[in-house]
Amino acid sequence: MGSSPSLLSLMLPQCGPVLSRFVADGVFFAEDGYSGAEVRVTPMRTEIIIRATRTQNVLGEKGRRIRELTSVVQKRFKFPEKGVELYAEKVANRGLCSTAQAESLRYKLLGGLPVRRACYGVLRFVMESGAKGCEVIVSGGKLRAQRAKAMKFKDGYMISSGQPVNEYIDSAVRHVLLRQGVLGIKVKIMLDWDPKGKQGPMTPLPDLVTIHQPKDDEYVRRAPEIEAAPLLVPTDIDVLGYASS
Repeated sequence: MGSSPSLLSLMLPQCGPVLSRFVADGVFFAEDGYSGAEVRVTPMRTEIIIRATRTQNVLGEKGRRIRELTSVVQKRFKFPEKGVELYAEKVANRGLCSTAQAESLRYKLLGGLPVRRACYGVLRFVMESGAKGCEVIVSGGKLRAQRAKAMKFKDGYMISSGQPVNEYIDSAVRHVLLRQGVLGIKVKIMLDWDPKGKQGPMTPLPDLVTIHQPKDDEYVRRAPEIEAAPLLVPTDIDVLGYASS
């Protein structure tokens, strides 16, 4: 579901690819706002962090729903008593989270919104949130005619190769089961450089050129020259008198 099955199978060998099975088995009802999950294995217990744009939907009234989820996960995957703990984490900026936008687009399409209008809405929201670029690809499933096709929507600046892709590009893939077929959704968001590391990576792009403004010419005023007192040069008489004494 948002995480790599192979990674999770290494982390939890007794459970297999946990996150990919959670939604398939109906453990997590991933509503609009789900932004992925993370599994942390400690010697004492296993922690599952659910990221969402609206954490109240995950927690439920007085934390009832998160306790139900914890109980279901514990029984289904045979964790020991208090061996698994679930947490809800709020996404700081959902406009820069590709998983949240892919889920949002998925629910728009399931609600019957036209593909072009839904994609342009996501594109505009991502760019207004401070992204440097965005790309949305919807493919398959008889979009307009009988034949399956792919539609690509792009805005801003997008890189596709090199090491910066690992730091700057956030991408997510989702599938929408519609009546006429299955649609594939891919959302790619290019983050902007942020020296503080809050809205994007701290390392600048390798081709970034910073042009500094030239410094203003400084005119230094010279201090007025002070006339030195004349030196008293000893005369021959003074020298002879000093010598005779």
